Amino acid sequence: MAFDIDMIRNVYKTMGEHINKARELTGKPLTLSEKILYSHLSEGIPTQIFQRGKSYVDFAPDRIALQDATAQMALLQFMQAGKKKVAVPTTTHCDHLIQAKVGAEADLQNALNTSNEVFNFLESVSSKYGLGFWKPGAGIIHQVVLENYAFPGGMMIGTDSHTVNAGGLGMVAIGVGGADAVDVMAGMPWELKFPKLIGVKLTGKLNGWTASKDVILKVAGILTVKGGTGAIVEYFGEGAKSLSCTGKGTICNMGAEIGATTSTFGYDDAMERFLRATDRNEIADEANKIREHLTGDAAVYAEPEKYFDQVIEIDLSNLHPHLNGPFTPDLATPVGELGEKARKNDWPLKVDWGLIGSCTNSSYEDLTRAASIAQQAIDKKLKPKSDFGINPGSEQIRFTAERDGLLNVFEKLGATVFTNACGPCIGQWDRSDRKGEEKNTIVHSFNRNFAKRADGNPNTHAFVGSPEMVAAIAISGRLDFDPMNDTLLNEEGQEVKLDEPRGIELPPKGFDVEDAGYVKAPEDGSSIGVVVNPDSKRLQLLEPFKPWDGKNITGAKLLIKAKGKCTTDHISMAGPWLRFRGHLDNISNNTLTGALNAFNEKTDTVKNQLTGDYGSVPDVQRAYKAAGVPTIVVGDHNYGEGSSREHAAMQPRHLGVIAVLVKSFARIHETNLKKQGMLGLTFVNEADYDKIQEADTFDFVDLTAFAPGKPLTISIKHADGSEESILVNHTYNESQIEWFKHGSALNLIKKENAA
Repeated sequence: MAFDIDMIRNVYKTMGEHINKARELTGKPLTLSEKILYSHLSEGIPTQIFQRGKSYVDFAPDRIALQDATAQMALLQFMQAGKKKVAVPTTTHCDHLIQAKVGAEADLQNALNTSNEVFNFLESVSSKYGLGFWKPGAGIIHQVVLENYAFPGGMMIGTDSHTVNAGGLGMVAIGVGGADAVDVMAGMPWELKFPKLIGVKLTGKLNGWTASKDVILKVAGILTVKGGTGAIVEYFGEGAKSLSCTGKGTICNMGAEIGATTSTFGYDDAMERFLRATDRNEIADEANKIREHLTGDAAVYAEPEKYFDQVIEIDLSNLHPHLNGPFTPDLATPVGELGEKARKNDWPLKVDWGLIGSCTNSSYEDLTRAASIAQQAIDKKLKPKSDFGINPGSEQIRFTAERDGLLNVFEKLGATVFTNACGPCIGQWDRSDRKGEEKNTIVHSFNRNFAKRADGNPNTHAFVGSPEMVAAIAISGRLDFDPMNDTLLNEEGQEVKLDEPRGIELPPKGFDVEDAGYVKAPEDGSSIGVVVNPDSKRLQLLEPFKPWDGKNITGAKLLIKAKGKCTTDHISMAGPWLRFRGHLDNISNNTLTGALNAFNEKTDTVKNQLTGDYGSVPDVQRAYKAAGVPTIVVGDHNYGEGSSREHAAMQPRHLGVIAVLVKSFARIHETNLKKQGMLGLTFVNEADYDKIQEADTFDFVDLTAFAPGKPLTISIKHADGSEESILVNHTYNESQIEWFKHGSALNLIKKENAA
């Protein structure tokens, strides 16, 4: 069934006119990314040219997707916006709050028992305000979106950084914070800095052990975790057309790990096949009518260097399988070379777990390729040396895979089939084999492998690979295993070699499902009540943040100077803390507990300037708040890298932090800070980071003259009585400065809706 087909038809109806006008204005051929961007301007038909990486632009996304961990805060904010119904099609997906432990049935029931309050809240709010609701167990948000909602040439936003998965169906799909989603749900434009463009030309064709996953593992190794910041990555070429739709989704999905705004592919036969296989013939028919608008102009792809800010070329025929890690998704190593590197760095070679699935590698094709390796282990009498875990992407995939015998293959090897949910990938994994912080190695087909990510253990070395490579390495039990060249000793003492994986793009008998897990919102939800228990530990109604008083902020203390990598996981950890995502005060007790204090090289230990004592970051910050003392957080490069987690901005704001001053920001986090009425600032001179001392006090000299493009001056008072001034940059425009003045973007929306 094609959801929202009338909306899609309306998008396609005007797309050609918008694209032709944009081509006329720019005087050049257009990339696919530009076509989608210029056809989704909130103003309608384009009237001006936008500068990449400079122009702030108002867009009108076609739809929104919310995952349960972030939906709580997004919907709590939307309830304050003064609207009766969402302005664009929106869905809520329950996938993050299901812990992986025993297996699908028991784990799902446990989630229903422990998080029922949250699920009921999300369903009631969804019904009241017109959102579609996908029940716990229905599937992982991005796979469900790909199977049901994504469409070529569309624009969507989602409260999860891996929303970009929908690029596999030719969308511009962008991860945002909940406050951004609230803007669009409330009928407001959505603001984005017009992205730069990175073109990736794919030639050749995948073969052997190389999979779609290896494309993005290679790209991550080239661009690093921040190389795509502020850019859309657009894939093209004959190699791109040779990939399956879900393979394209895999590549786009992990584009979040290079900091990219999003990634996308042009509409092609593989996408059409997937649309028809997922019962969306109407969309395929409509897309075929405007096929020329759903990919970049031929002239662009003929001379990409003229039209992209950066071009990368990868020959798929010669691409080698990779494993990326540990502790960062951009440390790319070809399979076969990892053993030497592991021994040199003292990474454990023994592999304890192989985990297959997640939003990026849980398609039918992925499962068939991994199952082909698992079946070989059975046939060749190989006993797996590592534990197996499987996370199907959706109930539709799970049901179909069970029908076709794929899950049975894994179960014969002793694998645990977890719920159709995020589980280990998001830190929701109760790992039974280890309870301490022992040094160990796991391999998985997920995207993120930061320390503590999967199981909370800082010494778990996680490596990212394709599902089939994960299966092979799990069977061998060794990180240095190269299935292309190495043999294994079977139970009969024979040396055997694994054959190349074999996959099936789409199920030959079609997809099937008994209950997909979808709940449609009633036409009129006005009578539905949403009740939040004031004594709840999981949910808390929001109080508006206080507006700025219009004066220079003075006497601000340093809360923490974070050293090195400080991701959203460091600022607001996931795992066990997911249960508090709907309760701002409770979850604020994890604020910056993972950040490394530059002065003592410790986590969660900072100096309280009021007492001279050291304490945990949240405790010290609460002491400052109680005393009415504003504070500043100082950080390093790419601060706030990682997920779209708006809690990483809301928590410091709630606790009284007024500014975050860093060498550079990750895109989503900087936006989230702005939305919550905070000052997101960067050093004009990066060396000024070194000037910040442990007991510093900060005075803003010219905040009263806060204006676009004008640096701010901060006076720093050191403990020895000396003072020095530094200049700091910002990227606030007039509208964003209004957010700051009103205390948050939401405060301004509420004011405007009440007018």
